[in-house]
Amino acid sequence: MATDALVPTADRPDDRGPDKPARARGASGFFTVYKKGQGYWTRMGTAIGAAVLIAVLALYTYSETKSFFQQSPRVPMIATACVVVLGVVLAWVLMNKPRNADFLIATDGEMNKVNWTSRKELMGSTRIVIIFLFAIAFILFFIDVFAGFFFQLIGVLRSGTLF
Repeated sequence: MATDALVPTADRPDDRGPDKPARARGASGFFTVYKKGQGYWTRMGTAIGAAVLIAVLALYTYSETKSFFQQSPRVPMIATACVVVLGVVLAWVLMNKPRNADFLIATDGEMNKVNWTSRKELMGSTRIVIIFLFAIAFILFFIDVFAGFFFQLIGVLRSGTLF
């Protein structure tokens, strides 16, 4: 019967609920990756984005503390190192939080379902967009010139030349 598949049994536990954290399944430690091997590309993209944000924040911290603590060159270095360490730890914790990791894994799965265009289709579409861009630019240019000429003729615009 079709409803038998939805009822959990002793040999088939109910796995439809939320996933348990990595520690509850036997894995332990801070450096354990939640659902390792799943959602690789979205996790790498998120890690690169986090690294860029941390680098920008570290540069900002260094420049601001350097101008504030001019007598001591160590303070900006220590402040920048603290910002980098805290940023890396925060990024690691957030990316391995089960809810966030499941979102990244689901995003990776959806991106695999996308029907990506071929290079030939992309080049053809790009050509059409560029052709229409220039066509609209020329049309608007001639409308602008005509409107300027017309308004000079009726006396709304006053300048030395008609163009």
